[in-house]
Amino acid sequence: MEKLNRDPGSDPKSKTPTPRRGGPNALLLVGVLLIIGLLLFSQRSVKRSVIEDYYFFLDQIEQGKVQSVELHGSEDAYGTFKDPPPLEPEFDSSGKPVANRKPLEKHFLVRLLQTEAAQTDLNRLLKEHGVQTVPKRPSTETAMFVFWGIALALSAIMFGFIWVSMRRSREQMMGGGFLSGFSKSPAKRYEATQQSVLFKDVAGLEGVKDDLLEIVEYLREPEKFQRLGGRVPKGVLLMGPPGTGKTLLARAVAGEAGVPFYSVNGSEFIQMFVGVGASRVRDLFANAKDNAPAIIFIDEIDAVGRQRGAGLGGGHDEREQTLNQILSEMDGFAQTDSVIVLAATNRPDVLDPALLRPGRFDRHVTVGRPTQKGRVEIFQVHVRDVPLADDVDLNVLASGTIGLTGADIRNIVNESALWAARNDKNKVDMSDFEHARDKILMGAKREEVLTEEEKKKTAYHEAGHTIAAWLLPGADRVHKVTIIPRGRTLGATHTMPSEDKLSTSESELRDHLVVLLGGRAAEKLIYDETTAGAENDLERATSMARRMVTCWGMSERLGPVSYKLSDEDPFLGREMHQHRQFSEHTMELIDQEVTKILHHASSQASELLTAQRENLVKLTEALLKDEELGESAIAELIGPSVHAASNSNGRAKANGPLNPN
Repeated sequence: MEKLNRDPGSDPKSKTPTPRRGGPNALLLVGVLLIIGLLLFSQRSVKRSVIEDYYFFLDQIEQGKVQSVELHGSEDAYGTFKDPPPLEPEFDSSGKPVANRKPLEKHFLVRLLQTEAAQTDLNRLLKEHGVQTVPKRPSTETAMFVFWGIALALSAIMFGFIWVSMRRSREQMMGGGFLSGFSKSPAKRYEATQQSVLFKDVAGLEGVKDDLLEIVEYLREPEKFQRLGGRVPKGVLLMGPPGTGKTLLARAVAGEAGVPFYSVNGSEFIQMFVGVGASRVRDLFANAKDNAPAIIFIDEIDAVGRQRGAGLGGGHDEREQTLNQILSEMDGFAQTDSVIVLAATNRPDVLDPALLRPGRFDRHVTVGRPTQKGRVEIFQVHVRDVPLADDVDLNVLASGTIGLTGADIRNIVNESALWAARNDKNKVDMSDFEHARDKILMGAKREEVLTEEEKKKTAYHEAGHTIAAWLLPGADRVHKVTIIPRGRTLGATHTMPSEDKLSTSESELRDHLVVLLGGRAAEKLIYDETTAGAENDLERATSMARRMVTCWGMSERLGPVSYKLSDEDPFLGREMHQHRQFSEHTMELIDQEVTKILHHASSQASELLTAQRENLVKLTEALLKDEELGESAIAELIGPSVHAASNSNGRAKANGPLNPN
């Protein structure tokens, strides 16, 4: 992990410890409160019984029942019984015993006789019977006076300490002190010498790296561009799905340029105090300018950069104040300030237009999912330190991971290494990669025992999906089918495209719908009823059919018109006051067209499986026996698929026969 240096002017090699803020002051405050608590505890009142009969007191001394006596002058005495004696019966004037009399406490108070002879007799009696005599304490009035005097003095000291601390924090609010941490930038600073990530460590993104090389050259030699009047983009926005390497690219830019790199997450600007976000932005940009040339990287900038003027919260919302400060700082750069802002987001559609205009984030770089060549390069980077067996073919692995990101591939390599180590292997072979890929794409196996009937219904359901995908040219290639519970499902049919695709035709979408409804159609064909296991299939099919009608104009009745309804939440700032641009009648037509498309796909699935019922039963029986089948095993059962010709380049061997579980 890189060493962090939050102080722009400090030496990263310095070992000087940072003093802990407020340590002695906190101990002083705790000590004051502890003394006050002890004083209060010491003055707790003790329950005492008042003995009116002086001679009863003398009798208890003679009987040896008094433990100690504390004489307070010649008026009264405080004493303690060894054990509280029982009360003697007392009668009223009518001769009836007095009821509800309180028993004597262990501690008591007795009034003394005011004669010298009585005092002498008492002292003699106490001495004869070995009663402990406690020295006289100060009077109650004196003790209370001392107590309250000390309490008031300590309270004055405590409030004085608080007042001094608050005054000091106000004076140092923007430059250090008790509360200054709220206004300081939370960005982590990485020095040029700490950057170990270079462009050679970023694989599969050659086109994106070419766009960023210009930024690196500017940071290395800004005079070269300024001499000819050129202006490098002040901000570069990296857009793309999660896991594609946006943060890694930003670190590689800093590593190649050899300049300080300030990294911060967009959510770190926002705090509960008003104005803190804007203050942190100012502090971040001030530090970067003081150490120019430098790079500021704001990850997940959509946390503060969402569109203003709508959604929940008014114009004085803390997030909007922070965004306004970012806009001001980026627009206020002088041409000689060699500070470049990189930002990353996977939601560019919700960003404020002012943030995207030229002069701020004026260069937008899309970081997409890697191609076949890119995936091979990513595998090569991540298997550098992994000992591989001779049967591992990275080209085959790349062909079997279409649509995955760099983060997914790194996870596959790591899971395969862990699985090989768990099985006491010295090298990672192809079966380990297969296990890791299935675990990530289909979920981990669950240790659940299904009844024979549940297992059979699940097998028919998955066989229906498999046969539909096996025979329809527009569907994706079947990689594996299993009835072993994985993730949140009881079974799974894993398909993947035969090649990288950037668009999909209408016929391919309709074939996808048939595959999604194939499991339900198989249940209906065999059992004449359906189960709840098709819930996810129906959700995905309905969503796809609705997009076909409303977004892609694939309905003859409605024509080439977009009726897109955003799925964004209102608080994103887009949909609070935006109404749909079509009538209720059109909405009804959309529902009818979606239903029509789904019914047609369901009918196609039923017709296909009815014609292939023999293969459906054969595949189901094989699933019940082996629980998991690969592409080659399926081909041996029901013949080659329509995708076999396109797979003749060798990618099919990635899905060879699998050992039954």
